Amino acid sequence: MSGFPTLLYKEVLRFWKVSTQTIGAPVLTAVLFLFIFSHVMEGRIRIYDAVPYAAFLVPGLVMMSVLQNAFANSSSSLVQSKMTGNIIFVLLPPLAYWEFFAAYVLAAAARGMVVGAAVLLVTLPFVEIEFRRPLWIIAFAFSASAVLGSLGMIAGIWAEKIDQVAAFQNFFIMPLTFLSGVFYSIHSLPAFWQGISHFNPFFYMIDGFRYGFFGVSDVNPFRSLAVVTAFLGVVSAITLTMLKSGYRLRH
Repeated sequence: MSGFPTLLYKEVLRFWKVSTQTIGAPVLTAVLFLFIFSHVMEGRIRIYDAVPYAAFLVPGLVMMSVLQNAFANSSSSLVQSKMTGNIIFVLLPPLAYWEFFAAYVLAAAARGMVVGAAVLLVTLPFVEIEFRRPLWIIAFAFSASAVLGSLGMIAGIWAEKIDQVAAFQNFFIMPLTFLSGVFYSIHSLPAFWQGISHFNPFFYMIDGFRYGFFGVSDVNPFRSLAVVTAFLGVVSAITLTMLKSGYRLRH
C-alpha cells in the first residue's frame, strides 16, 4: 500500500516545488481580472439585489482558477512523463490502475484548491465576501477540481505532445469555463443562450460554488451538485477504462 501515497506525494511535490509558476501566476491573473472587470462594471451592473458586482465576481474567479489549474496539473504531468519517457517508472511498480487514477486526481484537486484558496485570500482585502454555506463551498470546490483532474488525465493520456494538450485546453476547457457564468449571471442572457448554458457542466460548478458564498444562485444547488457528481462519475469511468486498457500508455 506504499505505492499510492508515494505517487500522490510525488505529484503534489511536483507542483509545489515550482509554486511561483503553478500558484503565484494564476493568482496574479485572477487578481488582474478582478481589478479590471470590477473597475469597468462596478456601479453599472448588479446581479443580485444585495450583492455588489465585485463580490459576485470573486467566487467565479476562484472557481475558474480551481478548474484551470486542476486540469493543468494532471494533463501536463502525464504528457511530460510520456514525452521524456519516465512514465515507465510509474507503470512498472505494482500499482492498481485505480491507485494511479486516485493519485493524479487528488494531486490535481490539491493544486486547484490551493490556488483557489490563494486567490480568495488575496481578494479579501479588496472585496467584502460572505461565507453563508461553507460546506457547499468545499463540496463544489473538491468535486469540480476532481472533474477537471480527470479530464486532465484523459487529455494527458490521449495527447502525444504538449501542443495537443494545449489544443484540448484552448478549444474545450477555456470556452466552457468562460461561458459558464464567471463574469455574469445567465439570467442576463437571451433565452436561447440561457438554454444553451444549462448544457454546460461548468456552469453548475460555478453557480453551486457561488451559492455557498451568498445563499442565492441561478439554479437549485442540489441540482447543480447532482449534475457535477454525475459528470464526475462519467469522466472518472472513462479515465479508469483508458488506464485499465493501457491506451497510449503501454506501447
